[in-house]
Amino acid sequence: MEPVPGQPVELQRITLHGHERAYVKMGQGPALLLLHGLGCDHSTWTPVIHDLARNFTVIAPDMLGHGASAKPRADYSVGGYANGMRDLLTVLGIDKVTVVGHSFGGGIAMQFAYQFPERTERMILVAPGGLGPEVTPFIRAVTLPGFHQVMGLATLPGVRHVGKAGLRALSRTRVTAARDLDEVAEIYESFKDPHARAAIRHVVRSVVDMKGQIVTMVDRAYLTQAMPMLVVWGTDDVVIPAKHAENVARIAPGAVVEVLPNSGHFPHKDHPDRFVKIVRTFVDATQPASYHRGRWRQLLRNGPTHPVNRAEAGDRPLNPVAQLPRRRAQA
Repeated sequence: MEPVPGQPVELQRITLHGHERAYVKMGQGPALLLLHGLGCDHSTWTPVIHDLARNFTVIAPDMLGHGASAKPRADYSVGGYANGMRDLLTVLGIDKVTVVGHSFGGGIAMQFAYQFPERTERMILVAPGGLGPEVTPFIRAVTLPGFHQVMGLATLPGVRHVGKAGLRALSRTRVTAARDLDEVAEIYESFKDPHARAAIRHVVRSVVDMKGQIVTMVDRAYLTQAMPMLVVWGTDDVVIPAKHAENVARIAPGAVVEVLPNSGHFPHKDHPDRFVKIVRTFVDATQPASYHRGRWRQLLRNGPTHPVNRAEAGDRPLNPVAQLPRRRAQA
């Protein structure tokens, strides 16, 4: 049955390692794993999930510590999240995916592809963390002592309702920097749960300090020679600046880059139709990566300065991803 846009998605639940995980699974075709950002959940993909499900099997989890999933005292590192996604896919009987990650989820997508290249066909990064140090001061503030207590007071019923209303009102103005405040309002709402606050604090401390992002894929980006990679960003992103997209040309020259004008930190919500078209075009134009131990070994031995010799690695070439256009897309 074909997904109907606007129809509520069915949230399913499963227990892994003793902790309940919530996720959406819909559609049919090649698998897309959609990973949300910090403080969000599967609903961040609502504007695009039905359209994507027309061509793909879409799996959109609430990651541990977020949404309807459990919020235990646990491992909230990017490596831990990548392991959790592998285990979820295994239980669902899905062997390989194109992994799509937004913001912090982009960092997890990179880690997933690094840890499990044999299960990753492509990598699509949406305003991802991990490509530069800069990040909004609000996220850095989560690492400060007293954050948990301050947010506890700030999310008391009366204060929270006024704060959310203010954020949403600002998001409807024409101020570019306020574009994403409706999403911030939802994250603010989630902080009323002390377990959610504690989980977010653990997540942020694993990847950010007061100087900015401390977990990066820059030193391992050369491994993307073996995997098609797409990066999508919004020009008006004030959470993780779009200038990080410029780093992609240097560290992963084979990647496709789409920078959307009139878009903030959530390009899939600002321009959902354009985003779906970009994803479909990229998947149709690229051949899924096929893990080959010899190729991977040679990449690791050669490091970032020497491209892999595929003939010596005994592997056939991938589709020429670099021939796809690198451009600033028109919304």
